[in-house]
Amino acid sequence: MNQLNLQDVAQYVELNISTFHEKRIKSLDSLKLSKVLKRKNPYLFKAKYTLTSEQIVRGIVDAFISSNEETIFGDWLEGLAIFINQKVYNGWKSGIKNIDLEFDKDDKRYIVTIKSGPSWGNSSQISKMQTDFKTAKKTLRTGNSQLNIVAVNGCCYGRDNKPDKGDYYKFCGQEFWSFISGYENLYIDIIGPLGNKARERNDEFQKSYTQMINKFTKQFSIDYCNDNGEIDWEKLVRFNSGKTE
Repeated sequence: MNQLNLQDVAQYVELNISTFHEKRIKSLDSLKLSKVLKRKNPYLFKAKYTLTSEQIVRGIVDAFISSNEETIFGDWLEGLAIFINQKVYNGWKSGIKNIDLEFDKDDKRYIVTIKSGPSWGNSSQISKMQTDFKTAKKTLRTGNSQLNIVAVNGCCYGRDNKPDKGDYYKFCGQEFWSFISGYENLYIDIIGPLGNKARERNDEFQKSYTQMINKFTKQFSIDYCNDNGEIDWEKLVRFNSGKTE
């Protein structure tokens, strides 16, 4: 085990956080109104007494952004976790399908699947992860039948007060960052560097966001509003849910 240098962590964040911002802006710039309209429930907007094009557009775009950013930032945090583990335990990005990180500690081989938060999947997705762990263990033991392998579902934030799940462990938040680094307060120390240049990059994002809202609102009004400005709900529902011809 090597001692973690927090300056290395801060430097990694500063050099790589721009990747997150670039991806979120790129995903926004490539967004199409028709794409997000097909993914949202038009009946919900009607039930909530939504009256304007902008209300609908903001609702669907904001929902898309929230979900998309969670995925993009989750991938970014995975990279940070692997970097930190490499520094401390000489861990590596796993070559086994659906396993993110491998490292050796205390005569054990840890295989880790990294997720953003604790509520990341339903029962079938969790079952698939367990199957992936079993497959990974079988693969690793092909070369070394005596290998002591421990499977871990690591979550970058949140809590789980019962980490022992039987055939794997689930470490969340502080427990996860401490597990991969040996440093108890890492979960707090990484929050500072994440704010570097955040304001400037967010200003750039807000410019793209505002332009998109205006563009989509105009397009929605043309395509799904009557001449008197009222939303044509029948036309919208047909586009969203009607059978394709």
